[in-house]
Amino acid sequence: MLDCAVIGGGPAGSTAAIYLARYHLSVTVFDDDTSRAASIPLTRNHPGFPEGISGVDLLTRMRTQARKYGATISNRQVTALRKIGDTFVISFANGAARARRVIVATGTVNRKPPMSVGRHDSAVARGLLRYCPVCDGYEVTDAAVGIIGNGTRAFREAVFLRSYTKDVTLISLDSAHGLHGGELEQLSRLGIRLELGPLTAIEPEEDAVHVVTPAGTRTFRSVYPALGSDARSELASAAGAKLSEDGCIVVDAHQRTSVAGLYAAGDVVIGLDQISQAMGQAGVAATAVRNDICERSPLVR
Repeated sequence: MLDCAVIGGGPAGSTAAIYLARYHLSVTVFDDDTSRAASIPLTRNHPGFPEGISGVDLLTRMRTQARKYGATISNRQVTALRKIGDTFVISFANGAARARRVIVATGTVNRKPPMSVGRHDSAVARGLLRYCPVCDGYEVTDAAVGIIGNGTRAFREAVFLRSYTKDVTLISLDSAHGLHGGELEQLSRLGIRLELGPLTAIEPEEDAVHVVTPAGTRTFRSVYPALGSDARSELASAAGAKLSEDGCIVVDAHQRTSVAGLYAAGDVVIGLDQISQAMGQAGVAATAVRNDICERSPLVR
């Protein structure tokens, strides 16, 4: 019987494991190696790394730290989560584990533009495709930037990136942008160009990316797909946790879900999708786990 199981080994899950292990609680992280953080080629806005650090290197450091204090990292994909009485059952291929408490840190999945997996991942690694203007808008300062998407989400991303460069083009996925009059007026006022789809091709090169539409080919330093993401909240939902309208796990100020003993942290929770935010939420969740356990039976040495 674990004191706590953590589902997800990204920045939130790894941070939770460090805290829990240093609280002298037994903790296992179930990680299926699908953290979005692992795809970050270099993050330069994470505190403490002025020259930047790759997502893989950051996760490796955090997992090493968690293991140092006694946490176990299990490379298993959790297939089901159930609560039976006061105990959670975490199921995976060929087995299951039991825990008094569970922290869900399963993150979200980006909606990707129409590209092959290999070309997409290569473009992300070279900074030709970017998914987080909050993270790396600084890196496209005064460069030609394209945003792919429709509606208000794409509009907001284009306006956000306009604070980094005046060379911004918003490209629709299909033959309509889905923007209302006020949005069109603001884009015009800010000098943001509009390009109608349908999007024919995205062609990355060494240090530029070409986007092909019926109007021709445009070349950018970086392209941001503003297509949204999907929270990986299925396990928590199946265990009875309340979700928001967009599928994120609803939590209180201490990261507790609507299910007693079940907590959530990171991008799967409503909030700013940032590593620092995920780590902060994980620290709160782990501390709540420790304190909630102590209410039932004080921890003593």
